[in-house]
Amino acid sequence: MNNASGIVVEFPPSEEPKDVTPLVASKLDELHLQLVANSTEIPKTVLGLEEKYQEENKKIEDKTVRAENITESLVDSLPNPTGWRLLVLPFTPKDKTKGGIIISQESLDKLRIATNCGYVLKIGPLAYNDKERYPTGPWCKKGDWVIFARYAGSRLPIEGGEVRLLNDDEVLGTIKNPEDVLHHI
Repeated sequence: MNNASGIVVEFPPSEEPKDVTPLVASKLDELHLQLVANSTEIPKTVLGLEEKYQEENKKIEDKTVRAENITESLVDSLPNPTGWRLLVLPFTPKDKTKGGIIISQESLDKLRIATNCGYVLKIGPLAYNDKERYPTGPWCKKGDWVIFARYAGSRLPIEGGEVRLLNDDEVLGTIKNPEDVLHHI
């Protein structure tokens, strides 16, 4: 018997019902439940803009030099501090807040210039050698996060950011995590 929905349902001639719509509907419901039960994939709503945004994010490479992505070869290519100086990589905050707001590159550059935290990359040969001035020993070592005055040191631009040359006595303290210090935008 042909139905309006285009589904062919065949019954033995003696059992052919007059109205097949409820039977077809129940059979479709049964098939749908079987498909859902056998399917392990949950349907996902895909938004066109979200997909495009994710593609754009994959294309953009973050070339900002940060302490977590610095390599020995990059450190070797940087200038060696002479005398009592330290080579420090200023702290660069994340470019996206916890709430998902993207911080502009201009704001990040201002933060990098005005930062008072940095990662020690190299130490000059005479740094902290004066026993009268530093009786307790060095104030920091390579790989420490240090705190210094806001505009201290000489700024040297490098690809992906900048480094600073600080005098050994410009270090005000050390810190374990630079994100523990509030950085104003």
